[in-house]
Amino acid sequence: VIVVICFISAAFAKYLPKQKQTPITVISKKVSLPPPPPLISKVLYITKELPDFLNQMGKRESSNRYDIVNKFGYMGKYQFGRKTLNKIGFKHISNTQFLTNPSIQEDAMLKLLKSNKHTLRRQIQKYVNTHRHGVYITESGLLAAAHLAGAGNVKKFLRTGKDKQDGLGTPLTEYLTKFGGYNLASLN
Repeated sequence: VIVVICFISAAFAKYLPKQKQTPITVISKKVSLPPPPPLISKVLYITKELPDFLNQMGKRESSNRYDIVNKFGYMGKYQFGRKTLNKIGFKHISNTQFLTNPSIQEDAMLKLLKSNKHTLRRQIQKYVNTHRHGVYITESGLLAAAHLAGAGNVKKFLRTGKDKQDGLGTPLTEYLTKFGGYNLASLN
């Protein structure tokens, strides 16, 4: 049906009144556009906060499992060793209590982060937002690396570039980069 209508319309087109066509004049003019609104840049910026940091650390250390113990005896979501737990004030907590109580593990992680932040305060002030031995340094990266290899090994890396590895072969520079850029201001 449509084909027939098109054919008939085309046949009678010569009898329809012709429409007058007006020529188009093109004027070339340079126009400067205003800059994009600031909202665009703010939409692209995503802030990663302490809960995000803890979730990603837990995921990397243990797949966020509170009940896991690795072959070296490191325990829980953040893979704490007994020596570290004792050092930060958890001597009175047994390994079983630690493994069965997520809130104790979260408290221990916050205490360790605060302790490492205090220990590394001079390095944080001196090196954050700089490149050192080819690695961009952030506070969260330093604290993650200290969790992996100890604050002393982080200091040594910043001085010498020696990239300490844990028992599984993970270098502290992996944690410096992977966990860099989190806003940990709420640790104060």
